[in-house]
Amino acid sequence: MIAKQIKSYEKIEKYDTETTAILAENYKSIIENLGENIYREGLEKTPERAAKAMQYLTHGYGLDPLEILKSALFTEDHKQMIVVKDIEVYSMCEHHMLPFFGKAHIAYIPNGKIVGLSKIPRVVDAFSRRMQVQERLTDEIKNCIQEALNPLGVAVVIEAQHMCMCMRGIQKKNSVTTTSSFNGAFEKNKTRKEFISLVSNKLS
Repeated sequence: MIAKQIKSYEKIEKYDTETTAILAENYKSIIENLGENIYREGLEKTPERAAKAMQYLTHGYGLDPLEILKSALFTEDHKQMIVVKDIEVYSMCEHHMLPFFGKAHIAYIPNGKIVGLSKIPRVVDAFSRRMQVQERLTDEIKNCIQEALNPLGVAVVIEAQHMCMCMRGIQKKNSVTTTSSFNGAFEKNKTRKEFISLVSNKLS
């Protein structure tokens, strides 16, 4: 039997070192001001971990959603509705810096151009990984798709739970917030109903 050398586990992460250091110092002060001992074992590395986590949770600031869509545009004579639903959304409420999460349902009707399907969830991530409010997030996604594709219409619906409502304040853990944004063909009742039906129903 040939012995194989087992390499030790090495986690590779890329974060801006200066930003990490600044954020870590701020988190250290916050933890201390909350009355905790920053030097105890469980918290000793928490400021750095939190600094890296926050950079990841807001990495959308470094992404250009419009360029994401433009990188995968294709000419296609398709005039029917295209729906991408149940896209996972994870974002950060800008009012309390607590998470909100849920699903986005997006549709557009092409006008000579279609986009690679994976780019739509990437655009959702690019906008959601920022300090956000759900209402603005919904509009930003719609406007970006409209600008990149110039389709006959765009529809965006987001359903999300907000930890600022579940963990604090009113403490309603089962509440769900739904926002929508429509333009073009989706402003017509018939087209909008078709979209809602496709989003709501499970296709066999």
